[in-house]
Amino acid sequence: MTDIATLWEVGLPLAGTAGGLGYAKVRAPRVFWSLVGLPVTRVRFAMTYRSTMDVCGLTVQPSRLRAFMVRNIARRPDVQPVPPKVRRVRGTLTGLRVTLRLPAGLEPADVMAASERLRHAWGVHSINVVETKPGFVELRMTGYDVFKRVRMPRRRPSGPMVVPVAMREDGTAFVRDYLKVPHALTLGANQSGKSMYQRNLIAGLARLPVALVGIDCKRGVEQRGYAPRLSALAITPEEADGLLDGLVGEMEERFDLLSEHGVGDIWDLLDDVRPVPVVVLVDEVAELFLVATKKDEERRDRMVTQLIRLGQMARAAGIFLEVCGQRFGSDLGKGATALRAQLTGRTVHRVNDKQTAEMGVGDIAPDAVVTVLVIPPDRPGVAVAGDTSGGWSRIRTPALTAAKAAAICAAHAHLTPDLPAVAAYRPVIPVSNGKSKSVPLVKPAPATT
Repeated sequence: MTDIATLWEVGLPLAGTAGGLGYAKVRAPRVFWSLVGLPVTRVRFAMTYRSTMDVCGLTVQPSRLRAFMVRNIARRPDVQPVPPKVRRVRGTLTGLRVTLRLPAGLEPADVMAASERLRHAWGVHSINVVETKPGFVELRMTGYDVFKRVRMPRRRPSGPMVVPVAMREDGTAFVRDYLKVPHALTLGANQSGKSMYQRNLIAGLARLPVALVGIDCKRGVEQRGYAPRLSALAITPEEADGLLDGLVGEMEERFDLLSEHGVGDIWDLLDDVRPVPVVVLVDEVAELFLVATKKDEERRDRMVTQLIRLGQMARAAGIFLEVCGQRFGSDLGKGATALRAQLTGRTVHRVNDKQTAEMGVGDIAPDAVVTVLVIPPDRPGVAVAGDTSGGWSRIRTPALTAAKAAAICAAHAHLTPDLPAVAAYRPVIPVSNGKSKSVPLVKPAPATT
């Protein structure tokens, strides 16, 4: 009887603890990882590091000096191969970070090629290898599937034109830094999460002292809700034609300002004379290329020319392009390839064909095309993001409804600046009494670097 009572007293708390950990593993993976996954992984890593590196082919023969010292000073007959030296091990809320010093004979590509074998050996969800500086790499291990329920990290990069948009596969934030990547192209099929990406981007931009200009030729069904925060909005190809002309005129006026002050970029100007940055949001860019008559073709050529001019020169004037569509390539018509070449950043969601994936990332990171093609349809928001440097990563945007994005824009409507060059395309907002009014525009405080 005493034994049964003892088992009951001990077993009940253990069962409750096991049940709590099981619940945390499903509903609170960060908590489970911090309590269980991280300690277990650190111990496994420490105990199996040398043998794992050896079987994965990540060791090199020791130098002659090291071999001499082992045989003659340490008096050991066997000289073991040398693995990368562990410089730092740091746990995070999503995984484990390990900094390695590569010995002579190994390069980062060797570690990247073995990352899948290392992942299985240490029992983590994924491993991303990042070269931090010559001779050093960082293993960014993820303990669980961070894409299952996206929660943006608390620590995010910040700056005058930096917008956190999504989470990378390694648990870090993916940001749009317009000073580093001024123009970008976003592709994706229907229900791929492309609109979700745009909502997160607009919600982040709405909080910054920038001007937002929308071009949505689907009669504004996507961008009309953001009207309180838009300095201009075009909802037809005819309006887009005039709006682009106005933006080119604004760009030329800014070039005159730069020339007057003897600088080559608006960020070199003093705060009191620096014009507000402008982000142009183009939704379904293919609508600008479609033509039905000869007159439409002339308008199309003019719009594409203006877009290419903005892509080539507008960065220094503080005007940035965000182009979005389902397909983008030479099949759209004259000028499409030239425009795509100016769009440095690329974000490609699930697509319907291989050609679209190649349009998006094939010219900057050919090895990322396969990753795009295997994005599952039941995970909207998952995408491959990269730029012309060749680097790329998988990302997923957090869920954000159109109503919430519109509410964020309305809450920051006081930041909407006045752009006289495109004032004719200022959106009109319906009010509660059924009438309409123009968006009140105020001149914002100068942006700071």
